[in-house]
Amino acid sequence: MAEIVLLDGGMGQELVARNDADPTPMWSARVLADRPDLVEAVHRDFFEAGATVATLNTYSVTPERLHRHAPDEDTDALFERLQAAAIRVASAARGDRDVALAGCLPPLAWSYRPDAAPPQGLMQQTYARLVAAQGDHCDLMLAETMSGVREAGAATRAIVAAGHLAWIALSVDDRDGTRLRSGEPLEDGISAVAEAGADAILLNCSRPEAIAQGLPILATVHVPFGAYANGFEFAGDLEFGGTVKGLTKRLELTPEAYADHAMTWIAAGATIVGGCCEVGPAHIAHLAQRIRAAGHRVVRP
Repeated sequence: MAEIVLLDGGMGQELVARNDADPTPMWSARVLADRPDLVEAVHRDFFEAGATVATLNTYSVTPERLHRHAPDEDTDALFERLQAAAIRVASAARGDRDVALAGCLPPLAWSYRPDAAPPQGLMQQTYARLVAAQGDHCDLMLAETMSGVREAGAATRAIVAAGHLAWIALSVDDRDGTRLRSGEPLEDGISAVAEAGADAILLNCSRPEAIAQGLPILATVHVPFGAYANGFEFAGDLEFGGTVKGLTKRLELTPEAYADHAMTWIAAGATIVGGCCEVGPAHIAHLAQRIRAAGHRVVRP
């Protein structure tokens, strides 16, 4: 029997499904600004499904994205307002539940495009700013969808320097799970974040099949590890500055099928699992049932 931390699922795609408006390049940040009640409801539904960790809805609340997509606004003030709103709604959804909140350090410029990341010094400063905004309100900091060695290392260093638990999730190529989306070997990403002081290392926002390719490499680390996949055909097809409307959902990745994948990760030694884009509360609820049916305990970090 193992103790398994169960992350939530994909906030952004769940908001797309529940929101009448079309997704914009600001994505979940715009919903957070306009409909915080929807964000709170999604957090609550994931908790009720059995998740023991909720990640703040700040994936698209970075200075780089706000400057690019909200140029007519005071982006510094908008950044602070949305960061505070994300903390507020997640805390309200948690209530008195014995669950954890994870801060979110995303790719700063765009998903799956580490080549578009800012210069090293600016990237380090921005990640430190994100940690400062969220860290004291969260139980851990989760850097997710890290697609290149440089951004993964910078995010890890910012978290560790501030004295918070650093969970780092690397995104691998959908067609070759032994490589990051940058094309760099997965081993290089793992080494970079391990040497920087990561407390846990995961694979995320990639096809479950790609994660299965990368997991044996990840299983060699000496820290807790895990995975949370997405439900897209090929997430790397997302155009820079575009929206998720351009991506295709895998209809065959039902809650049962997703749980089949996740249970193989647990069998391989993963102790942290959950879901990313297109993995909803129904998937998490079924996965929680499967974990318990296999004799494991679902726990908070």
